[in-house]
Amino acid sequence: MPAPHETTVESLTVTRAGRPSRVSRWLACWRLLRAVIHALHGGLICAVVFPFLDEEARRRRVGWWSRRMLTVMGIRLETVGALQPAPVLLLANHVSWLDILAIDAWRPVRFVSKADVRKWPLLGFMVACGGTLFIERERKRDALRVVHQMADALRAGASVAVFPEGTTGAGPLLLPFHANLLQAALSTEVAVQPIALRYADRSTAFSAAPLYLGETSLLESVWQVASADGLLAHVTALPSMNAGSADRREMAHAAQDQIQRVLDASATPNSSAATAAPQVEPLPCAATAAAARAAASASPR
Repeated sequence: MPAPHETTVESLTVTRAGRPSRVSRWLACWRLLRAVIHALHGGLICAVVFPFLDEEARRRRVGWWSRRMLTVMGIRLETVGALQPAPVLLLANHVSWLDILAIDAWRPVRFVSKADVRKWPLLGFMVACGGTLFIERERKRDALRVVHQMADALRAGASVAVFPEGTTGAGPLLLPFHANLLQAALSTEVAVQPIALRYADRSTAFSAAPLYLGETSLLESVWQVASADGLLAHVTALPSMNAGSADRREMAHAAQDQIQRVLDASATPNSSAATAAPQVEPLPCAATAAAARAAASASPR
């Protein structure tokens, strides 16, 4: 059995270095304040500008806003490979709420997300404005409704991204991929492309800062990200699969294997496998916390 603070990934032992590298609290507060302002700006764009834009113009706005938010939060984006032209169904491992920003910053797509996200203050309104399809995972029959919506979006020429793990994981070991939503690709005969997501910082190849697990609140998670030093979002586009005559379970397993291999290759003996939620520190800056609460109260109902 692996010793405490170690994780074994296909015979590769990775030592966890502990807490991720952090910036000063003043810089973290500054990042958080700018993120709140940028989020409010995004909400205003959704409410006032989006009704007058066509689909392509909306996608460009979403891409710009996502790239800007990563910059504001001190996150660099690194992309590897090439995304298939639309329409395509993207399958990505799920680490954090940052995953949507990281993918949209590369290419804006429509996401499938759990229905609870729609209730998030301000951000729920914005992701709905961006064309997100919401699924109630507790209701098994709801998947069929979402599959039909996904198929309609793919037929209309849009790309759709799903997180087949169904929840966020600690990584680098993936949770099992669920295959139900892949039926949309089979029905429309579009390509399925796996996407590997990983976050690193100055001290670890698998940073704990972006993890959004357990009882961690959204605000606490945002604070961890704002406090991270040199956070880097890695997004790797892997070879696509033809969904024409494939079995959806086989495709789900194949996509999981491809993504796992990418994560395993990043788990070197000197890297840190973030297998536990980070220690959450209280927000030290009252002004920034108040601004975040103000942004939450400004969310349209």
